[in-house]
Amino acid sequence: MSRSTESFSNTNGIHGSTPNQGQAPKTSKIELDVPKLHSLPSEQQNLYLLTFTLGLEKQVFSLSHDEICLQQPHITKQLLQIVQLVAPVPTRVIRNSLGKCWSYMLEKGDRKPLYESINQLLGIISAGKNEKELHSRHAAVYCLGEVYKAAGDSAITLSEVSCSSLLRLVKLAQNHVGLRAAIYRALEKSVGSVQGSLDEGTAREIWKTARTAASGDKAALVQANACRCLERLISSTSHFGAANDFEALKTTIWKTCDSPSAIPRRAAASCLATMLVKGYSDSAVSILKAKPKKSKKSGKNQGAPLDDADDGPSRPESPATKRSVVKLELTFPAILAQLSSYYVRSSTSNRARAAITHCYVQVLQRLDHSVVQASYGQLVEHLFSELLSNSSISYDRYRLLLTRKYVQKILTNCVSSQILAESGRLSAAKTLINDVLKNYPQAVKETAEPSKQVLVGALTALASLIESLGSVFSSLGDACQDALVQVLRHPSYTVQISAAYCLRAFVLACPQHLIHCASICMNNATRELAHLSTGRQSHRRCVGFANGLAAVLSVSPLQPLYGSLEISSRALFIATELLKSSGRSELRVSSTQVQVAWILIGGLMSMGPDFVKIHVSQLLLLWRNALPKPLTKENTAQRDLAELSYLTHVRECALGSILSFLESNQRLVTLDVSIRIAALLQNTTDFLETVPARKKDEDASTRIIPSLQLADLIVMVRRRVLQCYTQLMNFGPASGADTLGDSKLLNLAVALFADPMYAPSSLESSIANSTANFESIWDIADNGGFGITGLVHGQNIRPLPGEETTVDPNDRRSADNCLEDIDDTLMSPIRGAREHDSVHIHIHEGVRVQQLPDPPATEVVNSAIGLFAFVFPSQSPKVQEFVLEQLTTHLSAGTLQRTPGRRAAVTINTAMALLGALKVAAGETRAESGDLKHPAVERTLEALLRTFAIDPDQHVRHIGYEGLGRLCNTSGNAFTTNEVNLLIDLIVSNRDPNARAGYAMALGSIHSNVGGMAAGLHLRKIHGVLLSLCGDPHPVVHCCAIAALSQVAESSGLAFSGYVSSTLGLLAQAWSSDTHNEESASLGTSNTEIERPTPLVVARAINSMINVLGPDLQDNSKARELIVSLVDQFDGDESLKVQAEGLRCWEHMNLYDPGHVSLEVYVKLLQKYLRSSDGLTCAIAADGLYNLARRNVQLVFQVAGEGFEEQIWLTLNDQPDLDGIRNLVETWLSQTSLTDAPQWILRIQQVLTKCIAKQTEMVPQSAKAAAEPELQDEEVAGFATNETKEKGTAVAPDPSQELLQWQVRVFALQCLSNFVATVGKDLDLDSESIAGQVLQSKVGDVIRMAFHASTSSVVELRVGGLKLINQILKVMEQSPLKGSTQR
Repeated sequence: MSRSTESFSNTNGIHGSTPNQGQAPKTSKIELDVPKLHSLPSEQQNLYLLTFTLGLEKQVFSLSHDEICLQQPHITKQLLQIVQLVAPVPTRVIRNSLGKCWSYMLEKGDRKPLYESINQLLGIISAGKNEKELHSRHAAVYCLGEVYKAAGDSAITLSEVSCSSLLRLVKLAQNHVGLRAAIYRALEKSVGSVQGSLDEGTAREIWKTARTAASGDKAALVQANACRCLERLISSTSHFGAANDFEALKTTIWKTCDSPSAIPRRAAASCLATMLVKGYSDSAVSILKAKPKKSKKSGKNQGAPLDDADDGPSRPESPATKRSVVKLELTFPAILAQLSSYYVRSSTSNRARAAITHCYVQVLQRLDHSVVQASYGQLVEHLFSELLSNSSISYDRYRLLLTRKYVQKILTNCVSSQILAESGRLSAAKTLINDVLKNYPQAVKETAEPSKQVLVGALTALASLIESLGSVFSSLGDACQDALVQVLRHPSYTVQISAAYCLRAFVLACPQHLIHCASICMNNATRELAHLSTGRQSHRRCVGFANGLAAVLSVSPLQPLYGSLEISSRALFIATELLKSSGRSELRVSSTQVQVAWILIGGLMSMGPDFVKIHVSQLLLLWRNALPKPLTKENTAQRDLAELSYLTHVRECALGSILSFLESNQRLVTLDVSIRIAALLQNTTDFLETVPARKKDEDASTRIIPSLQLADLIVMVRRRVLQCYTQLMNFGPASGADTLGDSKLLNLAVALFADPMYAPSSLESSIANSTANFESIWDIADNGGFGITGLVHGQNIRPLPGEETTVDPNDRRSADNCLEDIDDTLMSPIRGAREHDSVHIHIHEGVRVQQLPDPPATEVVNSAIGLFAFVFPSQSPKVQEFVLEQLTTHLSAGTLQRTPGRRAAVTINTAMALLGALKVAAGETRAESGDLKHPAVERTLEALLRTFAIDPDQHVRHIGYEGLGRLCNTSGNAFTTNEVNLLIDLIVSNRDPNARAGYAMALGSIHSNVGGMAAGLHLRKIHGVLLSLCGDPHPVVHCCAIAALSQVAESSGLAFSGYVSSTLGLLAQAWSSDTHNEESASLGTSNTEIERPTPLVVARAINSMINVLGPDLQDNSKARELIVSLVDQFDGDESLKVQAEGLRCWEHMNLYDPGHVSLEVYVKLLQKYLRSSDGLTCAIAADGLYNLARRNVQLVFQVAGEGFEEQIWLTLNDQPDLDGIRNLVETWLSQTSLTDAPQWILRIQQVLTKCIAKQTEMVPQSAKAAAEPELQDEEVAGFATNETKEKGTAVAPDPSQELLQWQVRVFALQCLSNFVATVGKDLDLDSESIAGQVLQSKVGDVIRMAFHASTSSVVELRVGGLKLINQILKVMEQSPLKGSTQR
């Protein structure tokens, strides 16, 4: 492998080596030595050819125009020679390099050889029907596409012949996926270059063939490229604007939307969105319009396909008859209706619904932003009424929650974040309040009252808008407050919880309304409590107002200046009185009083220890009264259903307040308190055991809560018990863990998550659970999943309570990148919702607020797994061994063999429980680590985890090998040695791809968890076996092997440096091999590579190699050249993720070896990616610029050129929370504040007054002075008006412009404050400071900026302005420059 690094040369990229070092003279001609190539061993031929091709590309890119014209014939000859090679065949990297050479020569050189090149490539494509030459044809097809992309507008006359030749090749390529995909990609490039000059007959033929491939091909890559080809036909030609073309396209797209792969679904959505946007018309009079079509020449008509009614023209009645077609014209509501009509069909799959959501997003992004903003009311009405309120959606719980998530993505991540500016979001919030929320209750006869689903959707969208607007929303505060209080009266519990959450977001953003909202909710709840015995729905209204009050009270710790101790004390008093009087009331009235009381107490618990500590004794007494020891089972059996429901309901409400106490007051959980609460939890567990099982449906008249049966209440109580136990085990005192760690809890937990007996939640689930119908548990979509845990979501595992998690940079994803998140929603059969757990609203930890609670039954499983994880390691070895044997018995139970759905659920639950226990034992949580080192326990754990590691389900494998790594970490060196040897033997002897992949990842996980020092003894063996697996032809095996190799390298550090050379050679082969990417000839390989792309894993592995070498890169020229060559390839890859990894590689290269990285090229590259719409790429680019600025920020700005500063502020305006940009500006300020003091004052002044068009276009400098800050006082307004008149500027701002977002202006004001502080410190050291003199001369401008900020409607700006004024006064008072006339 070391020879590979010697022969692999560098391409023309960021690498900053000496210009003539290792390069041939520009006038020399490089020729491929074919005899030498064939004389080499077969394993070296590919590398030799790749080296020559990249060297040729490097020389081409270094040529000037005249040199290209001189050498173009020779270079073209070399390119054609490589294309026609039979052995070794041109691989993907070589094809890309050849295409780049042709494209560069035609763009920068002479186009005279264009026709000859196209004819030569067409000759290769059309040469016979020999399938052995498909690889050469594949390369020729790709190069033809690149030629047309670069210079196709100069070869229009050959376009018909080229397209026909490509279409004829489709039939011959039926057994080659990569070639078929390349054909449609080349057609797309050809159409995009020729555009409207393409003959209609040829266009129709391409249209027909691409539609067939998009809907019928089994290869995901071919489907995606065919959809892109259709999209190019629609956007670049005028032949497909008719209504019948649209109907034909819809038929194709709907079939493609059912693809199991997300890539063709996204391509199909983009294609349909292009057609819809092309047909958009703002005319509401006529949607469809007849337009006569011009007659064509008879010669062209003969070439048009006539066998498909949707594709070709109808048969003419006579030669003189003119055909008329219906032109596609759709208004905005009509476009939305086209998408919703298919979305709401009961036969539409969830995959298709995800694709339609993509289409919604694409349509809204491509339409003019002013159209979307003006039609926001129509958009929300459509989404709420046509989607959420449709009966086919609302009757299915999973479908409803999935649609609710999609609607939130459309309105929040797309419209609010990417389309609407600050003023647009305010207008959108106003629309939701006035047009939706204020219509409840019905006030005008002509306006219908919004349904439950409409209100939930509106409240969720409004809460997101409030969170993004912050204190700017205060202008709508009164209207929003009135509307939310009215909605709290709604009889639906779901609406009440959504309104309470929205009210919490509102009070958090506008804390001046906190006391008023709390008073209104409290008074309304008190009034409704007085009418509980009447016939009206007072009991539901009481619960709504109580949840609203609890949500408002939970904001008090976050906004301590606005809270009220009087209201909190009064709420506690009301709750106590309700609990006291509930015993004298009728059963239903009493249940409402108890529920309201405990909701209020739960809300008060979130106020923290400062308020709760004086009430702990009182709370313990109340909890003891609500959770007494149960009577005998016979006594419980004699009670009727209503009484049993009441007793269960009371316990559930009381436990909710205990959970809130444990979440928010961990400092108060002493040993005594934990023992008392544990006793209460044990009482509740005993009570649940005494409740008799009732199989018959209950009469609605016997229910305490009409929508909940006794069985539902029991599940909710069990959930609360397990949640409280988990919190006690994790956050309680260490000495109390032994008291709680009873083996009975283990048995209870195992029975809840691993019991083979399970009753399906619906008839559909029963059918799906049969062996014949079962495919995957992740596709069940019934919100139950046969009792599966909600802790697993694809490859992401939810952390345990108290677990110390680290963000994986490979999984970092921006919130703005909503497209990928849409497909991620399909990775779990469980969907969360706020109404599943009202206590969730009171918890103000960031992660938990974002994570919606799962259904109660799923939360029972989640909590049981968490409890098992904390209790199991602290048990004795005998108990541990017994429990593990019990789990093994459950997994092998005969019942599970007949019910594959439940078997899959039990497998995942058990794997998660064992992984959680190993995390606790490894010390990754706050709980006591315990001990799992008994030999019998280790053997059983090893056997179970090894079974999980080879499971056909990749998510189970992920849990299994992560567990094996932690088991070796806790079990010592001897166990690790035996395990590594055993895994290597199993890899050698096992041919199952899933097993080899799982064992390979297990080796990587073991090395990563054990660490480089302890695992260093096994490094050579692990590296050897993983290196051999990297060449495995199966995509799952080599992808996992490369990923494991990357893990080993990162955890080994410098110990891996001896293996870098061989590893880099293998990674180079994997990158260039056609069996390791989606363009493979095999159908199975291609589809697997689409889902698990090996090039991305290779890019991450290269980054690991860079980190292993570190500063040694400066001396290791061979490794550096190879790395630079590969990273250059990453930059040109089509995948955004691979490009992001390439940026990371350049960042680390510049960190370790800045002398060999061209600063100018690197900065330009970062600037390009800073404008990317992909959030991950933009964040990496911002981090890279920040790291460069830490060395020399002035040099960075000098290299970046003009416009870079403006780009920084615009990027920050689009993403106010982008840490990389904030750090860059702060570094810039810290390095230049004293030397560029005048520029900084002027710069911040410009940022505070900078105006942008509402479509994020910069305003000319002459218009910037027109925008004035919002002034709230007549005296202030008069002062500002006089100033503007003196300066001769206009007062009225342009309504089409607005200031930067308030978060950016607050950040600029903070920078100004830091600037003043820095200058003040400099004045203390040097009274003659130049920066101090500048501050004195510009103090009027600084005070003016502070004064304007202090009069803003944004609270943060007002506070920042006042602080700045105070800071200026102190600095000027302490400075010796007191005699200034400007003070």
